Amino acid sequence: MTDTLSDMLHDDGFEVAGRRFTSRLLVGTGKYKDFEETKLAIEASGAEIVTVAVRRVNLSDPSQPMLVDYVDPKVYTYLPNTAGCFDADSAVRTLRLAREAGGWDLVKLEVLGDQKTLYPNITETLLAAELLVKDGFKVMVYTNDDPIVAKRLEDMGCVAVMPLGSLIGSGLGIQNPVNIRLIKESLSVPVLVDAGVGTASDAAIAMELGCDGVLMNTAIAQAKDPIRMARAMKLAIEAGRLSYQAGRMPKKLYADPSSPLSGLI
Repeated sequence: MTDTLSDMLHDDGFEVAGRRFTSRLLVGTGKYKDFEETKLAIEASGAEIVTVAVRRVNLSDPSQPMLVDYVDPKVYTYLPNTAGCFDADSAVRTLRLAREAGGWDLVKLEVLGDQKTLYPNITETLLAAELLVKDGFKVMVYTNDDPIVAKRLEDMGCVAVMPLGSLIGSGLGIQNPVNIRLIKESLSVPVLVDAGVGTASDAAIAMELGCDGVLMNTAIAQAKDPIRMARAMKLAIEAGRLSYQAGRMPKKLYADPSSPLSGLI
């Protein structure tokens, strides 16, 4: 008997650092107009993992609005990240502070190269990843779309590798699908596209490449209607995953009629 759509989606998920998640959509918590909109968008997205920029989001000052009052850390898995760090030392220090504050050891590492492109600084990323893994962190790492670098990060002990689709916040979509596919085929840890998604079709493409998930922030937060876009992204992730599992038809140079031509009257 054919499984229902609900059955297929319920049975499908991905595992990172020994924890299993049903939703393959990870979302950020920045750039919204307020925490209430953040909450509503995350609910609409169906995401279970939310990234938190430790250096920018209030997690500890009760005199100011706090994210935890709107996005319950008992309901969602908080993924502290190092947004705004441009060297290994500041990234490591930031995540150690996050662990002291909230006990988080599953973290997202990103070490940026410059303000203009926010492209990853690979030298500093590798250094920070090595230090964090040795320090007991479970590191999900933002990187470029280089399969060799991705494999090295896996070999160092990172629990997930997150190649960019395009520049952070650019909305340009996946610029190098061939490399993303190569990374996915060469790694055994989860591969998640991180950065560059602009609309639902970009998310679907990432999933059709076989990626385990997609992380996004600006595409939802800066949409004209973030709540509606969050819902669109949820459906796009599900559709792209189902499409990948189904296996697309081969591309052909010439037409192939849907109905056979033999036996026509």
